[in-house]
Amino acid sequence: MSKIFKLILNAVPRPLLIRLSYLVRPLLGFWMRGNRYEDPIDGKKFKSFLPYGYENPRENILSPFTLSLERHRLLWLYLKNETNFFTEKSKVLHFAPEQAFYKRFRKLKNLDYVTTDLLSPLADVKADICNLPFEDNSFDIIFCNHVLEHIPNDTKAMQELYRVLRKGGWAILQIPQDLERKTTFEDNTITDKKERAKIFGQYDHVRIYGRDYFEKLRNIGFKVEEIDYSATLKAEEIDRFRLAKGEIIPLVRKPI
Repeated sequence: MSKIFKLILNAVPRPLLIRLSYLVRPLLGFWMRGNRYEDPIDGKKFKSFLPYGYENPRENILSPFTLSLERHRLLWLYLKNETNFFTEKSKVLHFAPEQAFYKRFRKLKNLDYVTTDLLSPLADVKADICNLPFEDNSFDIIFCNHVLEHIPNDTKAMQELYRVLRKGGWAILQIPQDLERKTTFEDNTITDKKERAKIFGQYDHVRIYGRDYFEKLRNIGFKVEEIDYSATLKAEEIDRFRLAKGEIIPLVRKPI
């Protein structure tokens, strides 16, 4: 199973993969139904989750119906339990919207919800994150998850995020991060796709972020909270929802 999913993930362009997933996931959800694990996003239960990963697929990670990963389920629980996201009127900008969230966020009547990306078929506005077509202080909330590791000039991207976020607004800027690594690692001399996938996790990642990621956000001007939300959950919940223990949610705010 892992080998099959690895071949599909590596062979199919991501925009096409998103479209195909809408046809496949009802069948996956039916096939994998059970009671052992639960996706908190839709409340459905399964005998197991699916493997996911480009270079070394992780077992029992991908929820069959919402196609959520560990980070999506953790973020959903945090938003639901610790914020007013689902009830407070807000203007939201969502970069490269995740399928697990897209339709659910779109249906929320309290949100003025805008999506953006250069390639995603789910984007309302086709835009370069380093040159956004939005006015200063436009959005109350921004989601930019697992995007910055693809951007060569991530400093410029962070500056643009800061610019369009309103004063007092907040954003969640998740990235793949090695918390054991003190400083972020980049090496543009590595050009072989297989070698880049082996070192960076995906061939199109330009860096591995270390703990200095938080300080870089602070240098842009953000106030940063490093939220280890899994530490507030029971071991049984972490297992049942298939979460990554110790994963940090980077919550940033633009000072008033």
